[in-house]
Amino acid sequence: MSKKSSTHGPGKRVPKKVYEAELTRLQIELVEMQQWVIATGARVLVIFEGRDAAGKGGAIKRVMQYLNPRHARVVALPQPTEREKGQWYFQRYVERLPTAGEIVLMDRSWYNRAGVERVMGYSTDEEYRRFLHQVPVVERMLVEDGITVLKYWYSVSDDVQQARFASRLNDPMRRWKLSPTDLESILRWEDYSRAKDAMFAATDIPEAPWWTIESDDKRASRLNTISHLLSQLDYHRTELDEVVIPDRPEATDYERPPREQHQYVPDVARELRKSAKKRSGA
Repeated sequence: MSKKSSTHGPGKRVPKKVYEAELTRLQIELVEMQQWVIATGARVLVIFEGRDAAGKGGAIKRVMQYLNPRHARVVALPQPTEREKGQWYFQRYVERLPTAGEIVLMDRSWYNRAGVERVMGYSTDEEYRRFLHQVPVVERMLVEDGITVLKYWYSVSDDVQQARFASRLNDPMRRWKLSPTDLESILRWEDYSRAKDAMFAATDIPEAPWWTIESDDKRASRLNTISHLLSQLDYHRTELDEVVIPDRPEATDYERPPREQHQYVPDVARELRKSAKKRSGA
């Protein structure tokens, strides 16, 4: 697979106001979908894979933003421990699969073996071949047991990936995202392309197909992700229990202790307000 150029210039992005309005609508639908998942005991597994800096994290964040964290969680596993290295490869992932009424979003998954481990030589040829043989079996078993399995691949062009890496370099809040493995992916672009093609050929099964999301425009990729995710679940709006907020009763004989008895964090915000007021001349 050759490198591809970006098809999304600045003028081709989804307009911000349009994006925000549609994102709000979709996130409301996500909350309603989750209520159905909880009520019916459904199990939903969503796998997010793709190029480094392709926007997986941002999409996951928007999916999770308003969901009830007691019934939805993100799984982003670190490198395996020595004990985990001695386990069946899928074992530590199986332990984190969704239970009844739960949504699990995997920020990278067992497909590490077909991607970074394959390209960087972290797994043997035998381990790689065994993985490609086993993963369709595993995923068919999950679907057969009633788990909804959705697999998303985020595709980004080489020039957009390069620009995103560069933007992280001097950003103190995102500098941690720039790892040596990320930088190595620039040099191994075509190796990752070949690995992805081989992975798709072996694991794009009818029971759990791969869905590709073009992500040069992050706004578009987030909207497309949520819209498609919702379309794959045959959910319906559930009736919520009626809630009545009671009137607050009149205070009786409670007397609050003096404030001086408690320790308060410094009111930095008040000082900022004062400084802002002075600068504005008010």
